[in-house]
This record gives sequence, structure tokens and C-alpha cells, in this order.
Amino acid sequence: MDSQTSQPSQASPSPHTFQVDLRGLVDLLSHHLYSSPKVYLRELLQNAVDAITARRAEQPDAPAAVRLYAEGGTLRVEDSGLGLTESDVHSLLATIGRSSKRNDSLESARSDFLGQFGIGLLACFVVAERIRVVSLSARTPDAVPVEWTAADDGSYTVRTLPREARAEPGTTVHLVARAGAGEWLSPERVRTLARDFGALLPYDVRVGDEPVADLPAPWDRPYPSPAGRRVALARHCRELFGFTPLDSIDLDVPLAGVRGVAYVLPTAVSPAQRASHRVHLKGMLLTERAEQLLPDWAFFVRCVLDTDSLRPTASRESLYEDETLAAVREALGERIRSWLTGLAANDPERLAAFLSVHHLGVKSLARHDPEMLRTMLPWLPFETSDGRLSLEEFAQRHPVVHFTRTVEEYRQVAPIASAQGVGVVNGGYTYDSELVEALPAVRPGTAVSELDADTVTAHLDTVDPAEELALAGFLAAARSRLDPLNCDVVLRAFHPLSVPALHLDDRAARHEQARAEAEEQADDLWAGILGSLRGSTPRARLVLNHLSPLIRRISSLGDPELIGTATESLYGQALLMAQRPLRPADSALLNRAFIGLLEWATHTDPGKDDRR
Repeated sequence: MDSQTSQPSQASPSPHTFQVDLRGLVDLLSHHLYSSPKVYLRELLQNAVDAITARRAEQPDAPAAVRLYAEGGTLRVEDSGLGLTESDVHSLLATIGRSSKRNDSLESARSDFLGQFGIGLLACFVVAERIRVVSLSARTPDAVPVEWTAADDGSYTVRTLPREARAEPGTTVHLVARAGAGEWLSPERVRTLARDFGALLPYDVRVGDEPVADLPAPWDRPYPSPAGRRVALARHCRELFGFTPLDSIDLDVPLAGVRGVAYVLPTAVSPAQRASHRVHLKGMLLTERAEQLLPDWAFFVRCVLDTDSLRPTASRESLYEDETLAAVREALGERIRSWLTGLAANDPERLAAFLSVHHLGVKSLARHDPEMLRTMLPWLPFETSDGRLSLEEFAQRHPVVHFTRTVEEYRQVAPIASAQGVGVVNGGYTYDSELVEALPAVRPGTAVSELDADTVTAHLDTVDPAEELALAGFLAAARSRLDPLNCDVVLRAFHPLSVPALHLDDRAARHEQARAEAEEQADDLWAGILGSLRGSTPRARLVLNHLSPLIRRISSLGDPELIGTATESLYGQALLMAQRPLRPADSALLNRAFIGLLEWATHTDPGKDDRR
């Protein structure tokens, strides 16, 4: 190959310009960037408020008014803002992505603005087939009104108008509804949307002659008393979220520019349920579905707040996840944590009422916050063998705090352990076992131990060896019947006497049992693999109560078959008492034992019939 032809060309490639289908871009921005057509009104309000903010940055005494007029499928929005010149119109309205907030004279005031004029205005094409903007600049004394008219096909025209077309600086936006969208421009709908989006705006915004803003915000208003404030905030919560709160929590974080209130839900909710909060950005409603505003553990509140520091996403319908949002989330979580601590110190009755509904949220917080766990120890409820108690009270009663990791294990051992004087906490519910294990760290000197089948068995009294030897035949028949179920039979003496048998196993035994069942049902290949995983863990056991009159009568039976049937019945009854899920083999055993006992009970001696 010729060496010269193998060298790459040294000539620089010619640059190319992106070809933009404006009609497709308009469709993308107006129909796919936003979740609902209703955002068109928010974008119009944002543009008007930003224009007023820009004018007041240069003319502090300038009027600050926005007026909306809806009639016959049209909408007119007037503002007393900065206005636009003809060059501004070409630069801002006809250039996608250009923002008036990037102009040099406005750079210092960017933090006061809400939106981006060009892209936001295109959202109006969701409901309008044509947009007409008439504007007069307040900056240029001899400026003339300029008109920008755009259609939803991506075309637009610009022309200047006579001075009498607009006497005062500012901008008027005219919308004409597209087919099928007239309802979005109806007076009732415009009024409702304006109130929803603009209730906290700092300027004079009206739909016709009716004011939109309702300032100051409910959490900033003066009230005659704390009780009066609680009543007013409860009313606000009902109007906003539809429920009467258990309490309200002030969310005031001046460094983050956040003011608002959190309302405590009156009913329990799942920790997995995503809470939706209302966030206003500089007075304008940004979203009703902010999900990342609070820590995950604070799922028991709904928030409404106003902020000037959080960053919205491109659609301005949610919050951008950044360091600022993370810092605000932590600060709001600290406010809720402080409220809980205050209740514990000053209002135990309200705290008890709160925990009766939302103890899961506090337990979730206490998992990672030792100080909160220490504060809440006297209040957080747990299911225990002594009843529903706090860990503090339970630890005072028992030198060792035993706990189980599952509800099934607790149901197996709690009645028997309690009768033997062993205190047990049910750690099978969400977060409970983690909190019990953390107890020694916040309550020094507390002993915590997981309760398993071996521990329970060790607390049961052994039977005299001579008596157990006398029952060897009975125990052999019972063990033979339960051996196929991977269950051993042991004899112990325990209270209460009303419990004839106790079924005990642990997670390792259950895993081995599941493995054995899968091995039986598998093909040769999988059976070999599962067989190689066979463990040496203890099997489940049926503990027979030697003190029970029923066990004494069964042990005196001479028929091994009848002993086996009775043992199966005791096994099934012990499973049911522990509320354990029954395997197919267990259900079959119960049916077989029931029918066997019926046959034995109804069996008639033929000799007796003959004597009749």
C-alpha cells in the first residue's frame, strides 16, 4: 500500500449546523415535557411575575399587577413588567433556550426569577393554537409596542405597532384555544388554576377583579393564641389535603430560605408509601407531588412550604436532586425530630396519641439515631410476653431481654417462655429486632439475647430419667410417626398444664426442611445438587408436656398405632397454636389424624353387638 495514501487527511472537517424541526420541537416541549395541560397557566404567571421582578430591579416603585381575563375560548394575561423591545422579541421569544435572566443587567437578580420565558411560553401550545404577545419596553423611553404572533406549526411573525396600541410598559399575552381545549380557558378553570398556582405570589394578581393571592401564608399569620393557630392550620390542612391533622409542625429553615408547615396524618400509612408534598418556589406552586423533600422515615407527615433556594427540573414540576435539596431534607428532618423530642419532654399525652398511630415512623428514625431511641424508650410500644410495653419498662422487669426475629417464632415460644418466667419481645415486626439489639448501646447494662428453640428447651424442666425410661415405648412410637416429617419428639415438664405439646424449630431447621422437601420433588439432577446441600442443623421438635393430664393418658395407651395417631394430632394442634403456615404434608397429616381418631372413637366391638 502506498504510504502517502495511508496517511489521514490533514484538512479540518467543515462544521455543520443542527437542523431543528421547529414544529416537532414545539410538540415535544408543549405535549411531552409537562404532565398536564394545566401548567400552561403557571407558565404564563411565571413569565408575568418575572417581568415585574425585572422591572422592579431597575424601577423599585414600578407597579406590580397581573390581570387575567378569560372569555369565549380566549385568555388575555396582562402584566406591568419590564416589557420587550423588537430585538428582545427576536432574541428571547424566537430563540429556544434563551432566557431574559441571562441579560447582563439582570444577572445580579437571577435568584428572584421563576422561569425561562421562551420555553415556558411554548407550553401554551398544549391548549392554544395561536399565541399573540404585545409588549412595550419600560427601559427604552421612545420604544414602540411590538407584536409577536406564533402558531402551533412553529411559524411566527414580528411587527411593530402604533404607540396607542399599548400606553403603559408591560406585556399582554393572548391565547386562542385549540379545538377540544376550550374548557382549559374557561373563566372557572382559569380562576381555579390561578388560585392554586398563585396563592402565595407577592404581587397583585387578579382574575378579572377577584384577587388570587392569599397572603400572608397561613403559617406566617398572627393568631391570638397557640390554640387559635392550631385550629386555623387544621382548617388549612383540611382545605389543602382533605384531612384533619393530629398536629402541625413549623418548618422554618432561614438559611435554606424555607418556610412552611408539616401536617401529621391522623391515620397510619405504610412506610413504603411515597408521601407527596406541596412546594412553592418564590410563591409559585411548583409541584403537589414532591417525594424527596423529607427523609424516608418521615412518612407520617404531609408538607406545604415556600422556598427560594431549591432548584426545579426543566419542566418545573419537581425538584432537582442536588446538594441543596439534600441539605434542606436534613434540616426539615431535624425540625420534625425536635418536635418529637419536645412532645416527649412537655406533652406526653399528645406523644402517646401520636405513637399509637405512627410508631413505625419513629422506630424507623430511632434505628439510625441513638439519641432519638434513648428519648423514645419510655414511649415506643412493643409486643412482649408481658403485654404491650415499652422497651424501658420491659428491661426493668427482666434481667435479660430475649427476642425473636420472626412473628412465627414468637408465637411458638411466647406462652411457654412467659410461664417459665422468661421475658420475650416479638422482634418480627418492622424495625423491632434492630431496636432491641441496639438497646445495650443506649441503656448500658442491659443484656439482650435472641431466643431460639434450644434456649426455650433449656428453660423447660427435664423429666426424671426413671420416668422417661418407663415411657420409652410410647416415645419410640411417637418418634417413629413424626420422623418422616423431620421432627423429633422430646419429653419435658412445663407450665401451663393446658398446653399438651409445643412445636419448636428455628430458621436453620426450617431451611433444612424446605431443602428436604425440594429434594423429594426434584428430578435426579436437582435432587443430587440439593442432597449435597444437606445440613447437620437440629431438626424441629415436638415437646410433650409430661405434666399435662392428656399426655399422661396418651402415654398409657398400649396400641402403637393409636399412639402414632394421637401424636400426629398433637403435632397438628401445636402447629395451629403457633399459627404456622401448614405445608401440604402437614395438612394431609391433620386430615389423617382426624379421621383416625374418629374411626377409633366410633369403633364397636362385635362381641358387644352379639350380646345385645
